[in-house]
Amino acid sequence: MLKSSFVLLFAASAAVSIGVAQQPTTTIKPVPIKPTSAASAEQMYTTYCAVCHGADGTGNGPAAPALKVKLRDLTMLSKNNGGVFPEAKVATALRYGVENSAHGNTQMPIWGDLFKTIGPSRESTQQRISNLTDYIRKMQK
Repeated sequence: MLKSSFVLLFAASAAVSIGVAQQPTTTIKPVPIKPTSAASAEQMYTTYCAVCHGADGTGNGPAAPALKVKLRDLTMLSKNNGGVFPEAKVATALRYGVENSAHGNTQMPIWGDLFKTIGPSRESTQQRISNLTDYIRKMQK
């Protein structure tokens, strides 16, 4: 099922793989999603996003070297969109995933589906997506 095959939270295995300089390649191991507070965008970002996108949103997370394509700098979304934060695009990517992900296919977790597995309601999923979108908006340079 999607829940077990696309869940992020592989930070520990990615960090261990990256920490060992002798290893020629970095691998990402999917693990079950860890519940977080829907009200805490910072906690969600740190738990679900930073492993790839980095704590600062620039795409330098511990799992980033294992990806086939360099991650987009989340802090530059507004600048790269004529100075306007692409709110709908970010929310859609969180809810439905992206077509051309850094994984080389659509393996970026589809957070909308995953959030349904840890939240009690549709409103909880929407709250998570809205809060994460706002958090990414605040990261803009």
